[in-house]
Order: sequence, then C-alpha cells, then structure tokens
Amino acid sequence: MDRRALLAGGALLAAGAGAGVGAMVRGADTTGVARSAPEPPPESPPVPFHGLRQAGVTAAQQPATQLLAFDLAPAATSDGRAALKALLGDLTRLLAEAVGGTAADPRLAGGADARISSLVAVGPGLAGRLGLSVPAALADLPAFPGDRLDPARGGGDLVLQLCAADRWPLSVLTEQLTGAVAAKGGGLRWAQSGFLPRTPAGTTPRNLFGYKDGTANPAENDARQWVWGAPGPHEHGTVLVYRRIRMDVAGFAALPEAGRDRAMGRRLGDGAPLTGAAEHDEPDIYTKNPDGSYVLPATAHVRLSSPRLDGGARILRRGYSYDDGPGDRGLLFCAFMRDPGQFTRIQNRLAAKDALNPFLEHTASAVAYVLPGAAQGGALGERLWG
Repeated sequence: MDRRALLAGGALLAAGAGAGVGAMVRGADTTGVARSAPEPPPESPPVPFHGLRQAGVTAAQQPATQLLAFDLAPAATSDGRAALKALLGDLTRLLAEAVGGTAADPRLAGGADARISSLVAVGPGLAGRLGLSVPAALADLPAFPGDRLDPARGGGDLVLQLCAADRWPLSVLTEQLTGAVAAKGGGLRWAQSGFLPRTPAGTTPRNLFGYKDGTANPAENDARQWVWGAPGPHEHGTVLVYRRIRMDVAGFAALPEAGRDRAMGRRLGDGAPLTGAAEHDEPDIYTKNPDGSYVLPATAHVRLSSPRLDGGARILRRGYSYDDGPGDRGLLFCAFMRDPGQFTRIQNRLAAKDALNPFLEHTASAVAYVLPGAAQGGALGERLWG
C-alpha cells in the first residue's frame, strides 16, 4: 500500500508558546520604540502547471485531494472529437489560471500559495469510442476475488485529480470544472475527497492503519521504464489505476503490533522492512529464519507486492486516506504505471493470500490515461488526435 504523523498539535503548542513569549516582551517594552515585523518564512517554489508531465503526478503530494470523474455525451466520432478538444482547451485554461493565481474568480486568489496541482486523464471507454491515440494497454481492470465494486463510484470518460494545501481551492475548482464539462454536454459521474496528515518534506506519509505508505516508489531511471510512456506519442504520459479501498481500522488495530508488522512486512515505528534496518532498505523476500520460514512471511503485503516477483516492474504510488463516516474509512489507492497489467499481476497475488485481506474491501475502481503535460500556450491532449 503506497498511497504522516500529525504535527498540528505540536505546531499549535509552539504557536501558543511563541504568542505567550511575544506578549511578555510587549508588556515589558515601555520605551515606545516601534519594533519591526518578523521576517516572513521562506516561500516554497510554486507548482508549475505547464511542462512535459502533469504536475498532479510529479509535484510533492499535498494534504488535500479531490478526484472527479465525468461522462461525456454520446456523439458521432467527428463531433465527439471536436467537443473533447474544445473541452480539454477549457480545462487547460481553468487549471492553468488557478495554479498561476490569475483566475478571475476572487475565491481562487493566491493560487500559487495554495500549491494547486492537477492531472487530467482519459478513460478507455471514451478512447475507444473516439478512436483516440492512447497506449494500446489501456483497458479496464479484470475482476479480482473479493471485489465489492460500486459501478457508480468508478470508471468514467474523464478522470481528474486536484491537489492543494487545503480544501478551499479544490471546492471552487470542482465547481468550475463541473460547469465546463456541463457546458459541453457532459456530467459528473462520481467525486471523492481525500487527505494526508501533514508530514515533513521528504518523509513518507502514513495511512489509517498507521503504516508508512509509498516508501518503495521508483527513482527516475526506473520510472522512465515502468511509469512513463515509451518515446513517441505517449512519452511523458502514464496510466492511473485508482482503487477505493475500505479499511477495517479498528479490526486491524486489535492485532498485537508484532502481528500487524508481520501482515504488512514492515515495522510500524520506523517503516523498515522486517529484513532491514531502515525504511528505504530493499525488502529481501528470500531471507529465512533458522527454522526455514521466511523472515518476510509468505502472506506479507510487502512480499506479495515486491518487484522481485514481477521482473523488477515498479509502480508509482500516491495514495490518500478518505473518511466518509465511521463505517467507511480507508485508502484512495492512486498508482501510476506504463501498463495497467502491472497492477493486475500485483493484485492477483494480493487477492490470493495477502494477510491484509480480512481488513480490506475494494469498493471502486477506475483506469485512465494521464495525458502528457501542456506546453506554455498549448493545451492538454494535443497528441490524442494522431
């Protein structure tokens, strides 16, 4: 599970302490000399919209996300292609303005500070109907044992993901993007919000089970082989596999910590694999105990999802948690890969004997081709028509 200890309490405590010290200093100052304002904290570099790849895949994950899927009106191929091209132009403009802080809507003022990033992706159904140039491997996933999928929560002709430092711009952008799709005869199919705990830069967030999620993501050299499209029309594009996974948080927490670690294949505290000493140590699926059993149990999640069982293939995981009520909390599994068959092979192994299966239920699924990025002055989807 790729898919951050909460620092808010510590931040509030520090802020409160700072406020108290400041008040004492001001109270002791009877000179009447004006004090200069403190230096503002250094600004993070803005997230660019334009580029070879969409920032919704490449930018650092933000604490809030909104996934949207739309269905477009049926049309003749020529009319449908023209409508989609116009719609992608509208979406490009709206997203670029929001990211760059130039949106006319005052509710999106300061977009650069909100660190908005986005991705736009095309579903296999739409690609087939309109004869779009997408990877040959783009297809819906097969059924897996244990799936409890709700069709109303998955699929879609277009899938969008928005991320930001907080939910406010996501809500406004959802309104605008939904309006743009409706103006072209389409409609919202499903929407799902998610979140991450605030985590220091460069560290791995935790999921609702408490484990670090996303540790073994590929480096750029591996990503060029396994995540991004091969040189050609799909270079800098990728395929999104989305799974909404309900988690039995209380049931899993009832296991002793050692049992949870064995089920996951990693230690809760530091995220290290059971065969290693640090979080980013490569899990060794072949190391055995003196009695001949594997140190990483045969049913451990980390073992079954190991690239060593799949010719070295790796996927890029950018998961989020969701909370839709006490009985419906879990993981928004968002993973990126060149070929969705990579996920199919992993999930077949997991569905067969993952120790986490009693605590997980897959309730929605989607696959979509994430378009290459847009150049300055260009639009998303310019290579779809070849």
